[in-house]
Amino acid sequence: MAGGVALAVVPVLAALVLSGAVLWLLGTDPLEYYAYVARRGLLTPSGLQATVTRMAPLLLVAAGLILAFRTGLWNLGSDGQFMLGATAAAVVAPPLAEVLPGWAALGAGALAAMVAAALWSLLPALLKARHGINEIVTTLMMSFLGLSLANALVKLVFLDPGTTVPQTRTLAVADRLPALPGTIVSGGVLIGLAAIVAVHLAMTRTSFGLKLRVVGASPRAAIHAGLPVPLLTVAVFALSAGLIGLAGAVEVMGVLGNVRADWNPAYGLSVIPLVFLARLNGFAAIVYVLLFSALQIGAESAARRLGVPAYFTLVLVANLLIVLAVVEYVAQRRRPAWT
Repeated sequence: MAGGVALAVVPVLAALVLSGAVLWLLGTDPLEYYAYVARRGLLTPSGLQATVTRMAPLLLVAAGLILAFRTGLWNLGSDGQFMLGATAAAVVAPPLAEVLPGWAALGAGALAAMVAAALWSLLPALLKARHGINEIVTTLMMSFLGLSLANALVKLVFLDPGTTVPQTRTLAVADRLPALPGTIVSGGVLIGLAAIVAVHLAMTRTSFGLKLRVVGASPRAAIHAGLPVPLLTVAVFALSAGLIGLAGAVEVMGVLGNVRADWNPAYGLSVIPLVFLARLNGFAAIVYVLLFSALQIGAESAARRLGVPAYFTLVLVANLLIVLAVVEYVAQRRRPAWT
C-alpha cells in the first residue's frame, strides 16, 4: 500500500517542483502561483463549480481510455473521436430541440456523438483485429484526420449562416443539460461519474471485464482459452471511442451549445497521464481529474492576474509524463527478474 501511495504521490510532487522551477525562471513565484490556482480552482464557490463542470468531459474521456488501456489496446485517437462526437451532437441536437422534448433531443445528440466516434474507431480496430497492425500509429493518424474532418464539416457543411463566426447552430441555453440544483454545475458531471464508475466495476467485477483483462494481459493466452479476441478488440474500440464521443456531446450540450471552427481542447492528451497516474483505477482517476480540472480553471484566472500563460498546464502535464516514465523505469529495474 505504501508503495502504491508513493507511486501516486511522488510523480505529482516532482512534476510540481519541476514546473515550479520553470515558473521561477520566468520570474514568477511558484508558491504564489500554486496558491492562487488552488484558491481560484477549489476554494471559491464560483471556481469550484467551474472545476466540477470541467470534470464532466474529462471523466468520460478517462472512462474510455481506461477501458481500452486495461484491455491492452492503445486508443490514442481520443482527440479526433472527441471532436467528431462534439460535432455530431452539435448538428443533431439544436434542430431536434425545436420539435422534440428536451430529453429526446439531448438523447439523440448523445447517441449521434457515440455512433460517430465509434464508427471513426472502426478502421484502426479492424486493422488491429484482422491484421495485427499497431493501433498506436493508426489511431494517431485517424485522430489527425478526425480533427481535420470535424473542422471542415463545421466550416463547409454545417455552418450556421446566421453568424459571422464559423460555427454550428447554437443549442439554446434552456434546451441544454440541466444544472445541478442550486448551482451552475452542468448535469454532465453526473454522466461522467456514472460512466467511469461503471467502467471500473465492469472491468473488476464482471466476467466481461475479466475476459478483457485476459486479452490485455496475454492475447495468446486469450486465444488459447477460446476467447474471440478479434471481436472483443473491435467491441472495446467501439465502446472506448463511444465514451469519448459522449464526452464531446456533454461539452457541447451542457456548456458550449455549439462547435466553433478550429476548436480543439485536446482533452485526450491531457487525460492520458492522469489515468496512468491512477494506475487505471476509475476511483483514483476521479481524484486526479478533479485536481487537473482545478488546475485548468485556476490557470485560466492566473493567466489574467499573474501573467502566466494559460497553456502552462501543458508544461505541468509534460513534466508529469517525464516523471512517470522515470518512475516506471526505476520500478521496472528494481523489480526482481523472476516476478
